[in-house]
Amino acid sequence: MNPFLNVRKRIITCIDKLVSNDVIPQGLVLDNIAVEPPRDAAHGDVATNAALVLAKPAAMAPRDLAEKLGRFLEEFAEVENVEIAGPGFINIRLRLPFWHKCLGDILNLKNNFGDSTIGQGKKVNIEYVSANPTGPLHIGHARGAVFGDVLASLLNKAGYNVTREYYINDAGAQVDALARSAFLRYQEALGDEIGQIEEGLYPGAYLKPVGQILAKKYKEKFRKSPESEWLAPVRNIAIDEMMKLIRSDLAKLGVEPDIFTSERTLVESGQVTACLNDLESRGFIYEGILDPPKGKKLDDWEPRPQTLFKAVEFGDDIDRALKKFDGTWTYFAGDIAYHRDKFKRGFSNQIDIWGADHGGYVKRVQSAVKAVTDNQATLDIKICQLVKLLDNGKPIKMSKRSGNFVTLRALVDEVGKDIVRFIMLTRKNDAPLDFDLSSVTAQSRDNPVWYVQYAHARCNSLSRMIASQMPDLDISYPSLKVAKFELLKEKPEIDLIKLMASWPRLIEASAIAKEPHRIAFYLNDLASAFHSLWTQGKENPSLRFMIEDDPELTRVRVALVSALQMVIASGLDLLGIEPLQEMH
Repeated sequence: MNPFLNVRKRIITCIDKLVSNDVIPQGLVLDNIAVEPPRDAAHGDVATNAALVLAKPAAMAPRDLAEKLGRFLEEFAEVENVEIAGPGFINIRLRLPFWHKCLGDILNLKNNFGDSTIGQGKKVNIEYVSANPTGPLHIGHARGAVFGDVLASLLNKAGYNVTREYYINDAGAQVDALARSAFLRYQEALGDEIGQIEEGLYPGAYLKPVGQILAKKYKEKFRKSPESEWLAPVRNIAIDEMMKLIRSDLAKLGVEPDIFTSERTLVESGQVTACLNDLESRGFIYEGILDPPKGKKLDDWEPRPQTLFKAVEFGDDIDRALKKFDGTWTYFAGDIAYHRDKFKRGFSNQIDIWGADHGGYVKRVQSAVKAVTDNQATLDIKICQLVKLLDNGKPIKMSKRSGNFVTLRALVDEVGKDIVRFIMLTRKNDAPLDFDLSSVTAQSRDNPVWYVQYAHARCNSLSRMIASQMPDLDISYPSLKVAKFELLKEKPEIDLIKLMASWPRLIEASAIAKEPHRIAFYLNDLASAFHSLWTQGKENPSLRFMIEDDPELTRVRVALVSALQMVIASGLDLLGIEPLQEMH
């Protein structure tokens, strides 16, 4: 039950009455009518722009139309009063029984409260992380992994049919460099002195186990062989082992993609060639010479004919190269084929989650998706900005077993999966994020993870208190569902219900905007409202949740807290975090 949607239906009913009374014409477009909380809670419970949206097509002054709508709205039993503000906004205050019913809906629906059908079962593909299989994941990957994973859960709750995908970049120069690096570790495992690893290869100790696997499998076979003989088999094993490592890192963070798609498979199956042949047959590929990069003087730049994609025709700034000077495909060529493959698999709604260093790559891939799908597919690209690791405000470096970066695994081992997941959503994805180890493990209000978990555990503690001090009071789930909700009249109690009742609207708004950080922000607000009410009860006995000489009021307040616990648990579940029953 979405209270804002409920009010919107009432407004549409009033508009129909105005049409029936010939006050406004038929056929007005109602899509842009919004119903949302007013900016100032003192103005009411919900506000609508209906009169402002309809005034011009109805040939009426906005305030005149607002007043006519308001008169009809006041006829509904749940409406306490209607006020017209500014140029024609309608502010509506709802009676207490409306909010009591919302509380009952939460208790009845439990974790399903907030489920939406706005997605209408549409298929959505979210591709995230997709790190090169050349080593363990680092904390930058953690942010993209959490963002993508929670966005997928959010869209699922909003009624979309979501597939989580990981694209394995296992073709190209970087995996050849991986193979050469692994070969050195193979030689090392056989007893050779490999010396300092040359620049351009991967020096991390994480490749030593790969070298041992190669030594056990091939023994002396490739020890002195030319690269042409060992490159392919060593590369295949190295990629497999790196993907095992990456899968393990993701699992430690609670991330499990539905599909892993291989770039090499696309290349070897001829899909890249077929895709580009199709584009060429439609006149979107040509041989040409690009201008030098603007604002840069490159001593080694010279004009050369290249195979180019007409990216400008589809919204990019310049046309883009599809082949390198050595005749091999560019990464861009493979990406075009990959997104075409996703479209052929039925995904016309595609979302890619990329790292901060890919911002300049957005327009070209979006232009390519338009071209290969005849504008039938949309590609939304979300950039996750950098994560800075701190301790007491000072930059730090943790385990450097990879050679030069902080691994995701080390971070999760240090603070735990749930803390990592929550903190990665305490900023919008396109804003830099500071991850302070001291702050995220502190037990204080300044630590949002602890603050929200404490609220959930505190809810749980109330049931234990009742069982201990009022053992004869029935606070079973069936009893709470039929509690006397009308006994809840105090403003802090009703404000808490109103905040809980906004959960369905938040789900839909967050899904439409593709902003899962809103969930973390909301949970923090919800925890703050609850902790505040708990504190007020210490100062004002009438606001306490447990009143021993008033079992009915105690029961209904337990129902309120139980509903709160359900909403918090639902939100934490979306974030992939286990709600704590007790704090230690």
